[in-house]
Amino acid sequence: MKRKYFGTDGVRGTVGRDPITPGFVMRLGQAAGRVLARNASGRPTVLIGKDTRISGYMLEAALEAGFSSVGVDTVLCGPLPTPAVAYLTRAQRLTAGVVISASHNPYPDNGIKFFSAFGKKLPDDLEAAIEAEMDNPQTCVESKDLGRARRLDDAAGRYVEFCKSTFPNEFDLHGLKIVVDCAHGAAYRVAPEVFHELGAEVVALGASPDGLNINDGVGAVHADGLAEHVRAHGADFGIALDGDGDRVVIADNSGTVYNGDQLLYVIVRDRLATGCANGRVGAVGTVMTNYALERRFRELGVPFARAKVGDRYVLELLEQKGWLWGGEGSGHLLCLDRHTTGDGIISALQVLAAMRRAGKSLRELTADLPLLPQRLINVQLAPGFDWTQHEPLARAREAVERELAGRGRVLIRPSGTEPLLRLMVEAEDAAQADRLARRLADALQVS
Repeated sequence: MKRKYFGTDGVRGTVGRDPITPGFVMRLGQAAGRVLARNASGRPTVLIGKDTRISGYMLEAALEAGFSSVGVDTVLCGPLPTPAVAYLTRAQRLTAGVVISASHNPYPDNGIKFFSAFGKKLPDDLEAAIEAEMDNPQTCVESKDLGRARRLDDAAGRYVEFCKSTFPNEFDLHGLKIVVDCAHGAAYRVAPEVFHELGAEVVALGASPDGLNINDGVGAVHADGLAEHVRAHGADFGIALDGDGDRVVIADNSGTVYNGDQLLYVIVRDRLATGCANGRVGAVGTVMTNYALERRFRELGVPFARAKVGDRYVLELLEQKGWLWGGEGSGHLLCLDRHTTGDGIISALQVLAAMRRAGKSLRELTADLPLLPQRLINVQLAPGFDWTQHEPLARAREAVERELAGRGRVLIRPSGTEPLLRLMVEAEDAAQADRLARRLADALQVS
């Protein structure tokens, strides 16, 4: 389906440029309000949450105006992780939820993404309906029918309690010291509180947002230094979230950083060991998932399938298969036996619970999953550039695949959220993966 505005995770871009302008966002609110109202029972109400970007104030006001103008009430909950909006929308029995966030992007970017009444990302056909509605003339209902806005009291506290409820009652985190890196983002208040209330001693990092520092050298997308913070504070673990709190990576005090593929493996193995699969054994990754994980699941008798990149597509495939667990190497993890969407805090809690239950370290739990080295290079694309017709890149890809000879993978795909072409090579040797990925990137520079 050709998308006009929506990417793999809502509408996203640089603030002040189309489509992330106040006028567009108000029109988006109007269009979404009209589409959502068609299937609503009674007066439609939408929950609006956001991350900590300074542009969130402006876009929140524009969205509220758009919804109000078509007779949709709004509930404002301020800075709160994306998965919190999904949970509260479902718990409050609202029509839909909206998150103002550009996730892991730097602060000049922002975006809008929607959740259904069931706390799930909107399906493609509903997003297409919203796009189509935006082509219709702007309208405004009569004054007596305008939507109203209110604040949700203790939205953060409600979400904290929900996160804690996903951790087994027989366990706690007493005796653990955990560094929690909130990326100066939406989880800066709730994440440290969750782990503290479960008994851990918490060292909070990236918990002082100023509107401009979200994801700035901190968080899950800058986790290289996480292990150093763990050692510097004498901690047991480091947990890093991204700007909107839906992805996670974990570091231990040995200096190892564990990505989403490894964490998904730990969670699935734990569920299998405890007999909690309920007959729904199976896992979904993406085209970027390390082949070692697929191979290890096969050895364990766990069916595995790959979706397009994006947690929305992982979720769609999970639902088609009737399975419960999936994720991406970037740290988007789905535990459908705990939440309807990816949640960095809840995913971290599932990993910690698996460690408590097994009495083993993360190193021990992942010892039989040696990942194949991957090298990913992002190349900026010029507007209108058609990489599929670029002959030097095609020739380079053929040469790389010949050299790999079935002992690795090549994946070339455009980003769904940024004007980038992602070049990934997976090989048995890290130096080879790096060299071949650079060969692909160099080919793009050939005119």
